[in-house]
Amino acid sequence: MPSPEPTPRTEAALSATDRRLLDLAYASVAHAARTGRPLPVSLEREPAALRELGASFVTLRHGRDLRGCTGMVQAIRPLAVDVAENAAAAALRDPRFPALRPEELPGLSVSVSVLSPMEPFPVASEAELLAKVRPGVDGLMLTEGPRRGLFLPAVWEEVPDPATFLAHLRRKAGLPAGWWSPSLQVHRFTVRKIAGPPPAGWPAP
Repeated sequence: MPSPEPTPRTEAALSATDRRLLDLAYASVAHAARTGRPLPVSLEREPAALRELGASFVTLRHGRDLRGCTGMVQAIRPLAVDVAENAAAAALRDPRFPALRPEELPGLSVSVSVLSPMEPFPVASEAELLAKVRPGVDGLMLTEGPRRGLFLPAVWEEVPDPATFLAHLRRKAGLPAGWWSPSLQVHRFTVRKIAGPPPAGWPAP
C-alpha cells in the first residue's frame, strides 16, 4: 500500500501558504534565540489550512551543517502552532547542540517538513524492508519497546543506500547492528518540505 499523501484540499492550501509557514518558523527561531520562548501564535490571523491539526519537523542549518532538528510525529495541535513550537525547540532544545544564540541568526537557514500520517509498514524481514522502501520518498520510524529512531526523507540525500540508511536508523534508535525481531515496529511517512530564502529583513532586531 502506498504511503498516504495529504488530501488535495490541504495540499493546495499549503501550497498557497508556504511562505507564511516558513516565515512563522523563521520568526519563532529568532524569538526563541532572543527570549528563550517560542513565538506566540494568533490562530485567528492564520490561514484556515494552518489552523488544522498537523505534524511537522523544523530543521536549522548553517550552510550544510545541521544546527538543530525537532518535530512531532502526530498531529495533535494546529499546524501553525506546531511549527512555531518545533522551530523554538530546534533552536533551544535539540540535545545534540547548545541553545542557539542571537549572533548565530545571520546565515541560518530554516526549513519545514509537514508530515503525512504515519503508516504501519508491515515487513517481515530486513530484506523485505529494503526491497519495498522508496529512497528519497519515504521517511522511516523504528520502534522497539521504549527505543525509537526516526529519519526524515531528507536523510536520503546524505545516505542514499537503503542498507546504510537502515543501519544508521538502527543506531539512532539505540538498537544493535543488524537487529531484527518480531516486536520491531516499522512505520513510514512522506513529507511536504518547505524551504526558501528568509523573510525580508532577516534577522530583524
